[in-house]
Amino acid sequence: MTTAPTPTRAPYHLPEPVTWDALTLSRVIHARELSCREVMTTYLAHIAACNPGVNAIVSLRDETELLAEAEECDRELARGRSRGWLHGIPQAIKDLSATAGLRTTLGSPLFADQVPEHDSIMAARLKRDGALIIGKTNTPEFGLGSHTYNPVFGATRNAYDPSKSAGGSSGGAAAALAMRLLPVADGSDMMGSLRNPAAYHNVFGLRPSFGRVPLGPLPENFGHQLATEGPMARSVADLARLLATQAGHDPRLPLSLTEDPARFAGSLARDVRGLRIGWLGDWGGHLPMEPGILPLCEQTLATFRDLGCAVEVADPGFPAERLWEAWVTLRQWMVAGNLAPLHADPAKRECLKPEARWEVEGGLARSALEIHQANQTRSAWHVRLLELFETYDFLALPSAQVFPFPVEEHWPREIAGRSMDTYHRWMEVVVPGSLSGGPVISLPAGFNANGLPMGLQLIGRPRDDLGVLQLAHAYEQAAGDWLRRLPEFSPDR
Repeated sequence: MTTAPTPTRAPYHLPEPVTWDALTLSRVIHARELSCREVMTTYLAHIAACNPGVNAIVSLRDETELLAEAEECDRELARGRSRGWLHGIPQAIKDLSATAGLRTTLGSPLFADQVPEHDSIMAARLKRDGALIIGKTNTPEFGLGSHTYNPVFGATRNAYDPSKSAGGSSGGAAAALAMRLLPVADGSDMMGSLRNPAAYHNVFGLRPSFGRVPLGPLPENFGHQLATEGPMARSVADLARLLATQAGHDPRLPLSLTEDPARFAGSLARDVRGLRIGWLGDWGGHLPMEPGILPLCEQTLATFRDLGCAVEVADPGFPAERLWEAWVTLRQWMVAGNLAPLHADPAKRECLKPEARWEVEGGLARSALEIHQANQTRSAWHVRLLELFETYDFLALPSAQVFPFPVEEHWPREIAGRSMDTYHRWMEVVVPGSLSGGPVISLPAGFNANGLPMGLQLIGRPRDDLGVLQLAHAYEQAAGDWLRRLPEFSPDR
């Protein structure tokens, strides 16, 4: 008896335009070497083939409408008019950010059919510079948790291993970038949401200085100062250019920064020799790390030494547990402020995931004095950071405490033998950067033996977003071939 041969699967041919970075794509479009319609057609076909394997892009718009918009962009170019550097380039907006006329669910069944009348400030700026909005990128419910799954669209899977988490809350954006479903992506970050998914996908994610990218408009302009929107990209030049689009003062956000965002659109070249990097590692043993993370990040730091930077172990000189307690207090206060009206309705409360209910109930139990004391701790951390920046130009930490974990798990319950007491304790490593209010970037740090990616955080001085981007750009030029490592592209993965 003979065995029938196993059918061979035809290799998937990655269309060349989706491999280009955004600035290259922009140049090709503006040189009219490739039409906006051709770009849109290529991207939509690639999304149709490869998005089902990761579930990164959701609420995808009708193809006929998108092609008509692309054709109008071509007609405008023929008349000598360009909307901006993103002219005709497909973009999907994170599903926490409002998009006029396009469903914005926040990952919640309570808002599964919500269609905003107006764009967020960030979405409006992307459109202003020419982006064509094709859909949304998936996010966890209300952005809570560094693992992208929700009852509306399900889970987003890791591009490098679909059995693993994509991270979050910008997991859809990061997976879309890695799978070449988008040339650049927007995200947002309160507790690592631009950093953790970037680390899990071998791409760059920048949490800008607070106020750099106006978040909203929001009704609590003077209150909550934990979250920000920002850029994600496969190259630092694209990252900086997207930041130039997103950034800039808006009078509706009185705490937004007034510096000209055009400074991020220029050259990132800089002599980085002599810059000093303080390695905070696992915070003197306080932060449990999955085996392999610290050696991988330390290997990455060697690249900075090769560039002429001085790298040394730094003592944070601040109790990590004090930072954590302040973080939990301020985060619960913020989440409760947003979700308390939903929690107050018993029927709607049942539609909130347990982690959201925990946040709200904790926030409702907080006193005004506890909020005040948490802000005092944050201020004390700022003072300590300024002291550290007298010795170091940048501070470094891993971007996560675990490699991508099984997609079916809600969150890691244990790291290196230590139990996690909350649903987000496993991401404590991002809290110092979040509470700093300054710029923090996640750089690709390489892959472990199982082919899973990890990242390295660089924390910059207050408002020195440009300096962070310049050092990241120098690092990108010197990094190994793994920085260009692609995931598997297969329609039936």
